[in-house]
Amino acid sequence: MAAVEVDGLVVRYGDVTAVDGVSFEAAAGRITAVLGPNGAGKTTTIEVLEGFRRPDAGRASVLGLDPIADHAALTRRMGVMLQAGGVGSGVRVLEAVRHTAALYDDSLDPGDLLERVGLSGLERRTWRQISGGEQRRLALALALVGRPQVAFLDEPSSGVDPVGRQQLREAIISLRDDGVTVVLTSHDLDEVERIADHVVILDHGRVVAAGAPAALTTGQVDEVRFGAQAGLDVTALAARLGAPVEVAGDGEYLVRAEGTPALVAALTAWLAERDLPLGDLRAGRQRLEDVFLRLVADDDGGPR
Repeated sequence: MAAVEVDGLVVRYGDVTAVDGVSFEAAAGRITAVLGPNGAGKTTTIEVLEGFRRPDAGRASVLGLDPIADHAALTRRMGVMLQAGGVGSGVRVLEAVRHTAALYDDSLDPGDLLERVGLSGLERRTWRQISGGEQRRLALALALVGRPQVAFLDEPSSGVDPVGRQQLREAIISLRDDGVTVVLTSHDLDEVERIADHVVILDHGRVVAAGAPAALTTGQVDEVRFGAQAGLDVTALAARLGAPVEVAGDGEYLVRAEGTPALVAALTAWLAERDLPLGDLRAGRQRLEDVFLRLVADDDGGPR
């Protein structure tokens, strides 16, 4: 059952079409990630679903309600985590959560919620006194305090340290476990691959791919990616493997060939002869980041 539906959505800013016929669904009680490069239309799409922006064409529905026409009813059933701001610089952490909790009939206990998102001990600090990562965790708490049925989270882990990301991840997963529908945007593709049930990738205002992370990243791929020491002699390695070898990043390499057992064995043997450790190796399965970069590449092959 879909809790969120987007059908042929179009949003224009003057002569610029930011969202161009986008359609997708977010299943109830699942985590859906909307991804895309800057300017792809993802934030605009989410703003339509939140009822903050009126579409030029198409239809959007959240919990069976129109985000614009039924906005008052919807606000009591959804939580919104903005990408930035939303709290006065002098407002204390506990004060902010208590104030938001008072707007709902059946809110969560503010103290328990702060502990859940890793902000215990910071209750008396003001917004300006906590770090950027702590501000993101407070923004999440404000989105969750009203026990929403659907939560829209815009870049929840942006600027958050590894410990904070772990706490946010656990909080978001617990939402799904409680039956809450989560729709989030993120540039942290490794994090999305870990937690999302469904991914929608936008580029130039259109959907270019959609599906479960495993479905998007699994398949027959005629390439092998591996990590090793930077500065490998890729010409010599290519001669040994009988296939082109490219530098894909700092300490990351790409072999343009099917990842057969023979090729993997030749690669590991070549590294072993030079006493070079092998990092990660991916053959036949890509990371979500690999899929994303390929889909949003410019005509010249470079990511935007």
